[in-house]
Amino acid sequence: MRIEKKLKDLNIELPNTANPVASYLPCIQTGNFIFISGQGTAYNGIRKFIGKVGKERTKNEGYQAAYICGLNLLAQLKKFIGDLDKIKKIVNIKGFVACSDDFYEQPKVINGVSDLMIKVFGEDVGSHSRCAIGVNVLPNNITVEVEMVVEI
Repeated sequence: MRIEKKLKDLNIELPNTANPVASYLPCIQTGNFIFISGQGTAYNGIRKFIGKVGKERTKNEGYQAAYICGLNLLAQLKKFIGDLDKIKKIVNIKGFVACSDDFYEQPKVINGVSDLMIKVFGEDVGSHSRCAIGVNVLPNNITVEVEMVVEI
């Protein structure tokens, strides 16, 4: 329970997992890889960030929204595998940022989830490949959505 202790030491509490809002599974495993479906910005069922970065939201608020997405990813993963110590590598993160047409700092927003993974798992396990994509709109007008692939 090394990761559980690290979360506690960092004063990080994982939220309750959200139920899917459409026809998909929150997590699916193939071989040693787990694909976690896109997670949004609700924390324990409370919508935290809605609107576009560069319009209704600042870059810093986008970063915080991505951080919440990361917490939700970890919560879904823990529910699926039971023990976060099974994670060998955070492999890939795909981040989607609802933003205005003139906002170009999507990578800085998605750092919210990347920084969380490195803080929790360390550089060796937590560092990952990634993309940060700006989009016109996300489901339910959320600010950020992030999906992740891990190796166990």
